[in-house]
Amino acid sequence: MTEIGIGVVGGGYMGKAHAVAMSAVGAVFNTALRPRLEMVCASSTVSAEGYRAAFGFARATEDWRVLVADPKVEAVVIAAPQALHRVVAEAAFAAGKPVFCEKPLGTNVDDSRAMVAAAEVAGAINMTGFNYIRTPASQFARDLIESGEIGEITGFRGEHTEDFLADPSAPANWRTSGLPNGTMGDLAPHPINCALRLMGPIQSLMAEIETVYHDRPGGTVTNDDHGHMLCRFESGVLGSIYASRVATGRKMGYAYEVTGSKGAIRFDGEDQNAIHLYKMSGPEAQRGFTKILTGPAHPDYEPFCQGPGHGTGYQDQIIIEARDFLRAIETWQNIWPTFRDGMAVNQVIAAAHASSDAKAWCNVNDF
Repeated sequence: MTEIGIGVVGGGYMGKAHAVAMSAVGAVFNTALRPRLEMVCASSTVSAEGYRAAFGFARATEDWRVLVADPKVEAVVIAAPQALHRVVAEAAFAAGKPVFCEKPLGTNVDDSRAMVAAAEVAGAINMTGFNYIRTPASQFARDLIESGEIGEITGFRGEHTEDFLADPSAPANWRTSGLPNGTMGDLAPHPINCALRLMGPIQSLMAEIETVYHDRPGGTVTNDDHGHMLCRFESGVLGSIYASRVATGRKMGYAYEVTGSKGAIRFDGEDQNAIHLYKMSGPEAQRGFTKILTGPAHPDYEPFCQGPGHGTGYQDQIIIEARDFLRAIETWQNIWPTFRDGMAVNQVIAAAHASSDAKAWCNVNDF
C-alpha cells in the first residue's frame, strides 16, 4: 500500500464530503493507494484551520496556490465555488498533479474546454464529480440497458427536482444570483449527466428556461428557477429532461424512466436503494413493475454492507468516486467521468440556454 497526499480546495459541504470519503475509501475498498489528508484550503485562515481540525488534515491554508504548489499534495480535489474551478485545475495540471473537480466542470463551455485542454496537454489524470449516477441501483440500471434486458430503447424521461426555493418568501441568496448558480448550472447537470450515461450523446434539443419568482426579499433574482428540455439523442431516441428548484414537495427528485421494446426501468433518488423493473413477459394480468432492493449482487454495494435491502447513502456515492479517482491515479488511466465528460454536460446546458432564447431547436455540437 502506498500513501498519497490529498489536497482539498474548499472546506464546505462538498469539501467535507470528499475529506470523509478520502478517510474511508481505503478501508471500504482496500485501495492500493491510501489517501493522506495533507492540506485543506478555505477562504480565510480561521475557516481553513477549523476545517483542518474538524476533518483531520495535517495542514491548512487560505491560499489555493500554496496548496497546489506544495510537494506533499500529490492530488487535488476541487470542491470550491465554480468561479475557481478553471484557475485551480490549470495550475494543478501545470504542476503535473491529478485533479478531481466537482460539477459543473466550468462556469461555461469556454472554461470547460480550456480545462480539458490543460488536462490533455499535461497528460494528467482528471475526473468530474457526478455522484448521483454512482448508486448501485443506477449502475445496475445501466447494466440492464446495455445487456438488452429491456430491449430496444424507445424513450427517456429524466429530472432533478427540489424545493429549496419553492417558497416565494424565501430570501435572495448566492443561489439566486449569477447564471452558473441557477437551476441549469446547479441541478440540471445531474440529470443531463444521467441521460448521457444511460442513453449516449444528445444530438439536438428544444428548451424552455424561466425564472418563476423574479423578486425575493432582499434582492432581485438574476438566474433561472426551472427548465425543461425536449431532446433527440444521437441514437434517434426522443427524451425529456426537467430541472427545478421550485418543485414543491420534492427533496431529492433525481429520477428517470427508460422505456424499451421488452420492458422499462424507473428510479427515484428519494428511494435510492431500489430500482423498479418492468418486463413485458407472461400474462398481461400478472405484469407490473417489480421493486428490486439493491444488495451485494449489485455494483459497488457489498463493500459497504453484506445485507440486501440495508442500503447505501449519499456519502457512499462520494466514496465510490474516491475509489475510482485513486484507481485512475494508480493505473494512470482515466476513468469515467473525465473532464471531457464534464464538458459534454456544459455543452448541453449552453445549447439549452441558446434554444430557450431563440425559441428553436439547437444542435449540441454547435456549442
